[in-house]
Amino acid sequence: MKALLQRVTSASVSINGAVVGQISQGLVVFIGIASGDTERDVEYLVPKLISLRIFADPEGKLNLSARDIDAELLLISQFTLLADTRKGRRPSFTDAAPPAEAERLFQKFIDQARSSGLKVATGKFQQYMQVAIHNDGPVTIMLDSRDKF
Repeated sequence: MKALLQRVTSASVSINGAVVGQISQGLVVFIGIASGDTERDVEYLVPKLISLRIFADPEGKLNLSARDIDAELLLISQFTLLADTRKGRRPSFTDAAPPAEAERLFQKFIDQARSSGLKVATGKFQQYMQVAIHNDGPVTIMLDSRDKF
């Protein structure tokens, strides 16, 4: 499972021109769920992204976590994070989990993130979305649950 974090001052996600989720200061988290991912991957990534010290303290040093600043989270399922571009010019997505399994794990990710007490907004699974992001820094970090195991 991969989670691409982008630190933002604000962000929103829209479907057919209607905003379905928005946040102020916090993190937009794009989540790619691979075949073979399990709840253990969720249990590793959610606490990691919430406690990762990527927000500036009063001295401008990256010493504060999302939890420390009561950040908001915008969670977006994005299977394209699993793109394999090693051959040819068309990405392959065969490493992505089947939709039913990915949706189940994405919902677990949402539930665990909400249990942290932080505000959580989401996009909609398997929908074409427009995401507006006001990057802060910019700070963009990739987390991969396979790095732990």
